[in-house]
Amino acid sequence: MKEIVKGVLLSGLILGVALTGCSRKIAESEVTQAVAVMNPTEGSKVHGVVSFKKDAGGVRIMASIEGLSPGPHGFHIHEFGNCTSPDANSAGGHFNPTDMPHAGPNSKMRHVGDLGNIEADKNGVATLEVTDNLIRLAGPESIIGRSVIVHAGADDFKTQPTGGSGARAACGVIGIVK
Repeated sequence: MKEIVKGVLLSGLILGVALTGCSRKIAESEVTQAVAVMNPTEGSKVHGVVSFKKDAGGVRIMASIEGLSPGPHGFHIHEFGNCTSPDANSAGGHFNPTDMPHAGPNSKMRHVGDLGNIEADKNGVATLEVTDNLIRLAGPESIIGRSVIVHAGADDFKTQPTGGSGARAACGVIGIVK
């Protein structure tokens, strides 16, 4: 009897793992849109939404952020989808699966997460619409489940490894849109 129970449990485990892998691969191939709802870090009022949509040239990034000081603010995808710490340091560093140096968004040798700056107007509102050809919504270098960070200061595109953009003002985890 014990051998039958062990066999059934083992078969169920193998089947569950196999089906999980199949459904994940199907879901990954169908991902065409993602979103991150940006929430303020402790002491900040920065909030907004960042959307991602697969298009012919790569991934289109559309952002609308409020509560910023006027001027440029570092805008990056970070390694972990974890915004739980008050300062968002739980999001880790810039997403860099190809082990490149920090640089500007137009550089061919940069972190995948280096999106440059988002420019806030005199009312503290920043909008952005740009296509990036390094970002992926599926596969091993996918941004799904990672985070977007808006920083308090400007990214200088030089300081390693962060761009010198200062404290994290808002954080949002990137999730799939269906």
